[in-house]
Amino acid sequence: MNQQDYMNTWVQEPPLDYSFRSIQIIQDLVNEEPRTGLRPLKRSKSGKSLTQSLWLNNNVLNDLRDFNQVASKLLKHPENLAWIDLSFNDLTSIDPVLTTFFNLSVLYLHGNSIQRLGEVNKLAVLPRLRSLTLHGNPMEEEKGYRQYVLCTLPRITTFDFSGVTKADRTTAEVWKRMNIKPKKARIKQNIL
Repeated sequence: MNQQDYMNTWVQEPPLDYSFRSIQIIQDLVNEEPRTGLRPLKRSKSGKSLTQSLWLNNNVLNDLRDFNQVASKLLKHPENLAWIDLSFNDLTSIDPVLTTFFNLSVLYLHGNSIQRLGEVNKLAVLPRLRSLTLHGNPMEEEKGYRQYVLCTLPRITTFDFSGVTKADRTTAEVWKRMNIKPKKARIKQNIL
């Protein structure tokens, strides 16, 4: 089976679902049984899940320490994670570990305790990110919340479960010109 066939198989796999497990630290996932869905999880010969989705919503996580190591123990190919649900936890920031998953296209962070709108900047390095949720975090109260996110992450097509329209993009661009100072261009000095 080639890589493309393998990826297509994964997309159809049910998520590795650890939601509603009262998990406090990521390392607890190794000893916790995932929730069972309508379809059974497919596993590799080594017992690792073949899914691209990891659901950790509705727990009590306040950091993602050792996330990469634990993902490697649970998933055959953690680098291919496309969907991570961390909604309704106690996260206060967007952990840089999330920016290491370049195939990530869906990231749910709503209902956490993320304060600073600038945390969104970290996600700009994710080339495939298309759907993001952040509502229900204190950052949502900051003026220009939606416009800031859309300017910072121009490739997303769904934000807070709402489609991003052409009008949203136009409004965000106008907001950006009015509120974000451009970086000053450095003037090259020609030395004769």
